[in-house]
Amino acid sequence: MASLRTARTILFFLLSFLLGWNGNSVRSLAQDFAFANDVASLDNSSMPNLRMQTLGGKQFWTDHVWRYQWRIQKNAVTGHFRLLDPANVRHAWGSQEHCQEELDRLNLLSTQIPPDRVVLFAHGLMRTSGSLAGLAKRVQSETGATPILFEYASSRSSIGDHAAALRELIEKLPVGVDGKGPRIDFVAHSMGNIVIRRAIGDWQRGPDPSQALSRLGRMVMLGPPNQGATIAKKLAKTGIFGVVTGKGGIELGSEWNELERTLATPPFPFAVVAGNLEANRFQNPLVEGASDFVVGVEEAKLQGMSDFVEVPVLHSFLMDDPSVQQSVVRFLETGKLRVPPNEAP
Repeated sequence: MASLRTARTILFFLLSFLLGWNGNSVRSLAQDFAFANDVASLDNSSMPNLRMQTLGGKQFWTDHVWRYQWRIQKNAVTGHFRLLDPANVRHAWGSQEHCQEELDRLNLLSTQIPPDRVVLFAHGLMRTSGSLAGLAKRVQSETGATPILFEYASSRSSIGDHAAALRELIEKLPVGVDGKGPRIDFVAHSMGNIVIRRAIGDWQRGPDPSQALSRLGRMVMLGPPNQGATIAKKLAKTGIFGVVTGKGGIELGSEWNELERTLATPPFPFAVVAGNLEANRFQNPLVEGASDFVVGVEEAKLQGMSDFVEVPVLHSFLMDDPSVQQSVVRFLETGKLRVPPNEAP
């Protein structure tokens, strides 16, 4: 038993290093886990609420509803929901219906203008939406689109579960006076791309009540394991990997063939940014060929992509690289990651 705990701890910190976690990420994970254990046995259909500051959801929380930066989240361990305001203060918790009633009582729809364009950002495995906050800020400032940082319990549920929550969030977005929802662009890192591809596949298989497919615009994939992840396949053999990363991590590895059948190729323009550290002597023996230390260049590619570029950036920092951020903005606006040489000033 002691050796199992030791192995799990070693793998946890190894993955933390590979995925770019910092001390705050680890502490927030521990705090959310402790809170989840505290409420797991409660009858929480409609619990009295003391407004309190939260961490916004780290690893154990998934967004199901977004309304002008207010969010309804579900806890992956206890199954209860909570309502957070834009400052991550909890205003209600219990059942989803109870939280929805509290959100409706705010009557935000009467005081806010529904966005006509949103860019939805989806983080990777064992990361949080905060990892994409800097990129989201730049995209918002340069495109004027409304950013939605989708938070999901990446290490606690299946990719199908994450995709279902994402579809629910999009289907419940505020609509304009014409009754139509906003145009939706995507920017995702690592496993977040696979969640979006699964959501698109589920819409294609039906139903699509809000006509979301007709409103999808463009997508930029950062370090996507579009062909599965060799590193996940190799680590899955340890048995500890699945305990740490959950069902989603296993699906990217040993269960990839089954998962891949449920994924769609986006039926709209999409681009892939892959990290390539081949010139760096420090290579990851768990990844085959040129890679960003986590996802191989060939694993990132997907037939049908509108554009593709390789950058000498680590997987965990793709979204923070200034040149990558510039490429993301350019593709969302023009459909090209880089300015063609014959058009350069």
